[in-house]
Amino acid sequence: MLPVLPTPARPGGPRRWLALLLAPLLTLLLSGCLGSTMPPRRVVLDALGLQIRLTQAAVAESLDLDPPGQPELSRVRVEHQQKLSIGERPGLRLSGRFDWRLAGDPFRVDTPFELYLQRGEQRQSWRLARPIGLRDGEQQWLSDPLPLPSSRRG
Repeated sequence: MLPVLPTPARPGGPRRWLALLLAPLLTLLLSGCLGSTMPPRRVVLDALGLQIRLTQAAVAESLDLDPPGQPELSRVRVEHQQKLSIGERPGLRLSGRFDWRLAGDPFRVDTPFELYLQRGEQRQSWRLARPIGLRDGEQQWLSDPLPLPSSRRG
C-alpha cells in the first residue's frame, strides 16, 4: 500500500491570493519607511553648496582674499547613510562623491564628501550641521539652516 501524500495547494488557493495582495502593500510600506530618512536630492545639493561656500569663506578670510563665486555642483552620489544624534536631536551622516567646479572654471573635480544633516523642528526644513570639537567629552555642533523649498531660486 502506498502512503497518502498531502495534496499540494492549488495555484489559485486562498494563500496565493493573500500573498499577491500583501506583497505590493509590504513593498509600499517598506519603501516608505526607508525613503523617509533620506533627504531629497535638492537638500543634499544645497547642503554641499553651503558647506563649500563656508569653507571658501574661511580660507579666503584667513588669506585676506575675496571669496570665489558660487560653485557649480553635479552628479551627487550618496554611498553611505547613518543615523546619529546631533546634540540632543536626531540627524544623518551622509557620505559619497560629487562633481563640482568653481565659477568660471572649466574643470570639474570629482570629490568625496561627508555631510551632517538635521531636520528642522517641524520637519519642514533641513539644517547643515558641522562638528566643531569636543567639550566635556561631548561633540559640539554648529548648524546653519538650508533654504526652504518655497524660497529656492529657479
